[in-house]
Amino acid sequence: MATTVHMEALSPTMEEGRLVKWSKKEGDPVKTGETLAEVETDKAVMELVARADGNLVKILVPEGKTVPVGDPVAYIGTPGEAIAAAGPAAPAARSPSSVVSAPSTTSAPATPATPASTPADATRVKASPLAKRMARDAGVDLRLVTGSGPGGRVTKRDLEGATAGAPAAVPAPPAPIPHPPSPFPVAARSGAAYEDVPLTQIRKTIAKRLVTSLGPIPHFFLTTEVDMERAAEARAALNRELGDQGKVSFNDIIMKATALALLRHRACNAWFQEDHIRYWNEVHLGMAVAVEDGLITPIIRNTDQKSLSQISVEARALADKARSRHLKPDEYTGATFTVSNLGMFDIDQFTAVINPPEAGILAVGTVVEKPVVLEGQVVPRKRLRLTMSCDHRVIDGATGAAYLKTLKQMLENPLAMLL
Repeated sequence: MATTVHMEALSPTMEEGRLVKWSKKEGDPVKTGETLAEVETDKAVMELVARADGNLVKILVPEGKTVPVGDPVAYIGTPGEAIAAAGPAAPAARSPSSVVSAPSTTSAPATPATPASTPADATRVKASPLAKRMARDAGVDLRLVTGSGPGGRVTKRDLEGATAGAPAAVPAPPAPIPHPPSPFPVAARSGAAYEDVPLTQIRKTIAKRLVTSLGPIPHFFLTTEVDMERAAEARAALNRELGDQGKVSFNDIIMKATALALLRHRACNAWFQEDHIRYWNEVHLGMAVAVEDGLITPIIRNTDQKSLSQISVEARALADKARSRHLKPDEYTGATFTVSNLGMFDIDQFTAVINPPEAGILAVGTVVEKPVVLEGQVVPRKRLRLTMSCDHRVIDGATGAAYLKTLKQMLENPLAMLL
């Protein structure tokens, strides 16, 4: 009997995926563990890996098409074998040997296959976090909703149908568009008055995340200006010492100082949850990285425990993986605080949007030489502006100000990081 290949949830927040490229053609032999296709998730490009031997007897989804998680995309079987009617009209029951996900850069342990779809029972309802929130807001009993996702999981589409009183219409997937070569792409100019470009998966995710941030989260902002003369001297000395082994940037120093300051101000190293606040004892810093069609925040874990050279090497490696869309899910989920730096674009100051459930984010401007009054004399000094966005449900004004004061002291006197 042919094995159905389903669109898998290749990231924790994925609800649909765009099939970028088939690695196998119809009729090709496949073995367990071989890559079948590359799929664009909401964060990266991941691999769909087969767990059944045979031939790829039927491809249901062409390259460039976007389909919801759980929909069939292909069949693995023997040549000439009869298969069920093609098409994702209804989720098919899953065989124990379906497919698993793995990052496109390396293989990973197989994900346990999902059992056959069954309606959610009355004691434990399977539902995505988004579906649970929609149900709570709309007053819908999830036990009365039949899930169409893997294992009977209730998804956003099921809730949209339930709240509207009828099954929600599934919009036609957008036509595939080639990725432009520019790192900040726009639609190619034509003779028309405008061009409509379908949203990519990462742009859809950014839109959803911003709606859940600026609306529900009561932001307030704190700005301070830092004298970076000593930090610049320390950086120059470190880079002379490192020689050809690498370079330490201002951003590496800021990341280190941010992490150490968070250890002293745990109230800022926190997550807001539905009914509690989680104060972290570990510091996992997210760093905002601009990618081809959006933004992603890879994470340097236990940043406070790493040397500047370690932070430098890891930050560059993660940034390269982010730009090539090859980050693993555990490399961009679980940050306790985020740093966003636009200094390389000569931005003096800006405010950043908090990435929930985090309670704060630091916006870093450019290091610029300014005239400053020092001991009665006007002298040129390297200055930096930092703006902290705070979630007022977690961080009060004085709490955020105290954190920024500690961070400023560390940057103005790098030896303070050793205390």
